[in-house]
This record gives sequence, C-alpha cells and structure tokens, in this order.
Amino acid sequence: MRGAGISVPRLDRMPGMFFSTAPKDLKETDHSFLQDKTQKRRPKTFGMDVKAYLRSMIPHLESGLKPSKSKDILSADDVMQWSQSLEKLLANPAGQDVFGSFLKSEFSEENIEFWLACEDYKKTESENLHCKAERIFKAFVHSDAAKQINIDFRTRELTAKKIKAPTSTCFDEAQKIVYTLMEKDSYPRFLKSNIYLNLLNDLQANSLK
Repeated sequence: MRGAGISVPRLDRMPGMFFSTAPKDLKETDHSFLQDKTQKRRPKTFGMDVKAYLRSMIPHLESGLKPSKSKDILSADDVMQWSQSLEKLLANPAGQDVFGSFLKSEFSEENIEFWLACEDYKKTESENLHCKAERIFKAFVHSDAAKQINIDFRTRELTAKKIKAPTSTCFDEAQKIVYTLMEKDSYPRFLKSNIYLNLLNDLQANSLK
C-alpha cells in the first residue's frame, strides 16, 4: 500500500548543504566552511533538530494534497527503497536531504556535499568548467581545504593536475572514492539511525490512517 504523500523540503534549502549552481554562493564557501569548522566544536544538539525536521515532514492531511498533483511527495515505499542501495538513496532528492542531515550529525557532511558538487559540475558548460573546478578543488580537495575530503595523496595530486585543463570528468576518481567511503561506512549506519527509522515509521503509520 502506498503511504500518504507529504511535502518534502527543497534540497537547496537544507542547512549546511553545498551547491555549486549559484556562483555567488561558491565565492563565499571559504567563509561559510570556516564557520562550519568552528561550529563543530560546539555541543551536539542534533537530536532536537531531527525531531523538528521529522515533524516538519508529517503530512497535513487536511490540505487535500494529492500525490498525482505534486512532484515533491514522499511515501513509505520510497523510504523503504533507500535501504536497497546508496545509489537509490542518492537518486531521490528527499533521500539526499535526509542522508545529508545524518552525515551532518556525524560531522562528515563534506562527503555528500562534494558528491553533489561533482554531479552538478558534470552538467557545467565548457566555458565555466575552469572557474568551477578551481572552486570545488579549493573547497574540498586542496590539502588546506576547510571541508577536505578523505582521499589518498595520489588522487589529490592527480586531481590538481587535471583541473589545470579541466574536463567534465576531472573529479571522477575522487568522487568514486568518496562514494565508496559513504557506501561502506556511513550508509549502513544511516539505515540503523533514528533519523531513518523514525521517518519510515512515521510514514508507515500515516499510511494506515
């Protein structure tokens, strides 16, 4: 049985997420990333944030919203499919949102932010590749990056050479490493986390009403 549909927050409005579609946002990454590093020293309050986030996702049934008239609908079936593979989770915008929130709770949100930046980069027009490649490299790959991803020295150096004459594939190797890291490490914990299980339980409960 399909679950009751609910509105899903837009991905580009989730706090702490990196998106490279707006050049002015990329120009400000250094400042915002340094702020994030400072915030990591503060005590965790993520438990309350998750509860507030989940409450915001509970459907307002009285609104009469019909699944067929909205693209931003999430059901229990959708959420259950996330457990099949990381690929299916990341293929769903809502899945990106929820997984990103989980990674932020573990202070490893740079992984999905880099992965999303790479996906966006692949769609970039050739005349904009050089500028965007430098910004992604400085934000995530450089040895002094505030949100440095966990890749080996050889891949870091190879990527540095590739962005000097950038193509749409110059981040592919680094992106694969980060994807594998999420798949083998963070993803299994996500499926056992409260943020995932609570969301699934809430949607299943609403589907029975």
